[in-house]
Amino acid sequence: MITVTIYGLDQFVVGRLSREMTPNLAKLYELDESEILFVAPENMVFHNGVEQTSWNIIIHVNAPKKVQVLQDQVAKFILESIGDVAINKIIEFYYYSQDDRYSKFNDNYPRFIASDNLVDIANEDYEDMEEGEGDDEIFTGDIFQNFND
Repeated sequence: MITVTIYGLDQFVVGRLSREMTPNLAKLYELDESEILFVAPENMVFHNGVEQTSWNIIIHVNAPKKVQVLQDQVAKFILESIGDVAINKIIEFYYYSQDDRYSKFNDNYPRFIASDNLVDIANEDYEDMEEGEGDDEIFTGDIFQNFND
């Protein structure tokens, strides 16, 4: 499992980068795409009290020790793939022993949510309502009616 955490970028930008970079990272690491995850924590990067988001980003790559030999290739790929989305980029690699990783996947569900396995559940409480009815109806009466009497 390879986890790429990007600090200092908008979460939606990281989502797009994940979609674009995952296939090539999987090829570089000689892994299935399901072994690559991106994390976009809600955060900001600061230097000397000044927010640096999108100007300076920090990328952490957590990977098994056995792929450490690919570090230079992976760093070059990641830094180039991010392109002009960020001005300055720092990448740090952290390696772990496979013996230190545990996982449990539920066989009753798909491994990942994808566009081809989404379920759209309509809210039955609101299906039969007329327009203007429901929790979001705007009150147009006199809220002080009983107060003024």
